[in-house]
Amino acid sequence: MVTIDDFLKLDIRVGTVVDVQPFPEAKKPALKVFVDFGPELGIRKTSAQVTQNHGDGSLLGKQVAAVVNFPPRQVGPFMSEILILGFPDSDNNVTLVHPAKPVPNGGRLY
Repeated sequence: MVTIDDFLKLDIRVGTVVDVQPFPEAKKPALKVFVDFGPELGIRKTSAQVTQNHGDGSLLGKQVAAVVNFPPRQVGPFMSEILILGFPDSDNNVTLVHPAKPVPNGGRLY
């Protein structure tokens, strides 16, 4: 079990995907995803294994939820700064978490 204080240590924010690039160097199929979290945090990047459900360009302009306070992590030649959140679909492919309606970038989950 975790406490509310444990949960509050995670900084989960909403942002808008502003760029998506192929990541052919990744070991598993992945994309480089750049997310705008507003003026406080700016644009952060991540490597995301979401090509099965989101590799068709559908991510651009979409709002997503991400953990923004993990330390950066090297993924091959790319530095990942955030962790975009998702759930497995019936085929165990990632489907990203997003708000039900547009909200301001940078909003914190509560």
